[in-house]
Formats: sequence, C-alpha cells, structure tokens
Amino acid sequence: MHIFDVIIALAFSSYGSIKLGPDHAEAEYKFLEWFAMLFSAGYGIALLFYGVAEPVLHFASPPLSTPQTIEAAKEAMQIAYFHWGFHIWAIYGVVGLSLAYFSFRHGLPLSVRSTLYPLIGDKIYGPIGHTVDVFAIVGTMFGIATSLGLSVAQINTGLNYLLPDMVPVNTTVQVIIIALVTAAALVSVLAGMDKGVKRLSILNMLLATALMLFVFIVGPTVFILNAFMENTGSYLGNIVERTFSLQAYQSSDWIGSWTLFIFAWTIAWAPFVGLFICQKPVVGPPLPGVLCLGRKVYYPTTILLFFVVFPDLGGNPPLTT
Repeated sequence: MHIFDVIIALAFSSYGSIKLGPDHAEAEYKFLEWFAMLFSAGYGIALLFYGVAEPVLHFASPPLSTPQTIEAAKEAMQIAYFHWGFHIWAIYGVVGLSLAYFSFRHGLPLSVRSTLYPLIGDKIYGPIGHTVDVFAIVGTMFGIATSLGLSVAQINTGLNYLLPDMVPVNTTVQVIIIALVTAAALVSVLAGMDKGVKRLSILNMLLATALMLFVFIVGPTVFILNAFMENTGSYLGNIVERTFSLQAYQSSDWIGSWTLFIFAWTIAWAPFVGLFICQKPVVGPPLPGVLCLGRKVYYPTTILLFFVVFPDLGGNPPLTT
C-alpha cells in the first residue's frame, strides 16, 4: 500500500509534470501500441493460467470459508483481485519509474544500479553497482524460469487434451515447447522493437481481448457485470486488511504457497519488466500518464475484468449457502 500511495502522490504532485526524457521529447509510440507492449511485458502466462485457475482453486479450497459456497466464491475473487491488482503494478511501476527517470532524464546507464545514484553517487560504476546488477539478473532469471515453467506445463496439458493420442505429457514434449517458445522470442527481439516486439504485443493483446469479449458476450453477460462490480467493491473494501494479513492465528502454509509466492515472483520479475517499460515506448510522456494512470488504473482495471469474465462464467447457477 505504501508503494501505491507514493506513486499516486508523485503523479499528482508538482513532480507529475516531469517528462521521462528531455523537456522537448515526444512519445515515440501511440497509446494503444505502448499499452499493448507494457501489457505483454507485465503479463503473459499469468493472465491465461492464473486468470482462470486461481479463483477456481480458491473456490474449491478457500483459506477461511467453507468450500464451494457463496462465501467461498466471494473470497476466491477477492483473493485473486488482491494478488493481481494494484500491488504488483506498484512494484513494476516503482522499478520502471526509477530506471526511466535516471536513464532518460539524467543520462545514467539503463540498469538497476542507476537507481542507487542518489545514495552512493559514482560508486554505482564500481563493485557495489556490479553486485546490484548481478542480483537483478539472477532475479530476472528466476522470474523467467517461473513464467516459462508455468506456460510450458499449460501448453503441454492443453495439447494433450486436444490431441491425447499424439501429444503426451512428459519432459521431452516440454523441452521441445521451451525450444520453440525461446526461438519465437529470439526472432521477435532480433526483429527490433517496431517489427518484432510491437507487432507481437499487439497481436497478443488483440487475441486476449477477442477471447475475453467472446466469452463475455456469449456467456452470462449481466451476471458477469454484476460480479465485476461486487468483486471490485469487495476488493477495495478489504484491501488494507488483506495487505497486512499473514494468517498469524492459523496453522497453514496457504499464505506462503499463494500470496508470498506471487509477490516474490513479481519482485523477481520486476527488473526485467522495469527495463522493458522504460525503453523507447515511454520516452517523452509525463510521469502521471506513463506510470500512474497506465500502471495503476488502465492495467489493473483490464486485469480485474479479465479475472472476473472466465471464473464467473460457470458461477451463474445458484451456489450453496
């Protein structure tokens, strides 16, 4: 919550008019292009995997409520919103803001070490700076490994469901999928920001949006809208309590398996996402539009809507009380 408060305060203070670049700089990409690239950088497998799986798993086995009841459904959506709402975007926003400000505004290297310049000055070019960058690289490696592992398992299971006689669920198939995904990512990066990353990000965004709209239209539309409003209110109304909840009076490893894991994953992923979001797409626009409104309003709203469409698709029939 403190990180979120800091970003909001900065965005709407006198510092909010500072551009992430020279005063004469202009944005190099249109808003929708920038939105798609940041969306793809901050979310990938999490949106498709946890967007469906997490609410369903919490509904079946909630930490507090009776499983498969109305209270369990409400608790499941509140937890999912908490894990993928404002908090993780606050982490991404702080890292991206720091890197962009010191790199494009002050001409420092585009690396995590530059964020320590106000504290240690030119020592960022020495052993301390090298150590910081090494830790950032190691953290990014673990973040990528987690995302790639989840995506490969999901792809393998999905292919096995569609083609059970052709695609088994085993390590060999998963290694092949890893190779193909890595090759596709390499081609995208080598093609450059405009031809590769931008076009792939827009395609990702279009496909995800089309899927969500299809489910929203053909599914229980009115129920989904009602659930979105109710779940959002429940999330905002309990966000402070849930932020400080560590289940001190319960003997359970749930908090470590879910909340701590997701936030640790986010912190490990933050250097990569921060480095990405402060590249060309954000040079020029002022701070509020880039890291406050973008990271703290547009993205969480989109994610929360996505999280409510798919899990609540099967929630229209009456549940037990």
